[in-house]
Amino acid sequence: MSKPTYVQDYQAIVEVLNKYNDGCKQADSSIMKPAFSEQATMFSVDAEGKLAGGGIHNLFDGIDTAFQPSPEAQGAIVRVDIVGTAASARIDTNDVSGFCFTDFFHLLKVEGKWTVVSKIFHTHIAP
Repeated sequence: MSKPTYVQDYQAIVEVLNKYNDGCKQADSSIMKPAFSEQATMFSVDAEGKLAGGGIHNLFDGIDTAFQPSPEAQGAIVRVDIVGTAASARIDTNDVSGFCFTDFFHLLKVEGKWTVVSKIFHTHIAP
């Protein structure tokens, strides 16, 4: 009987993504920083429909300055797709400092550890 191919990788990716979720919930970038490559990027579309983003430091700065701890925040890892040393994931988050997001992450397994190399996201408009 052969072992499932990606069980350990899936568990390792979930651990990485939970650092992001916990950092959002606690409004503390130091919790999420270990999940990201120093070279990671983050992009979205702004209110005028233009591309906005850049280096991942923008996420960390925003979390630390514009967000408040949100004990009621909920983040769900909706999907993880793994092939070899590459993976993508989706997280839906509610009530992070009053915002709801859908985040898409790209991860690579670098020197045996999963790390986020890019994040794109959509901010949901409150009804």
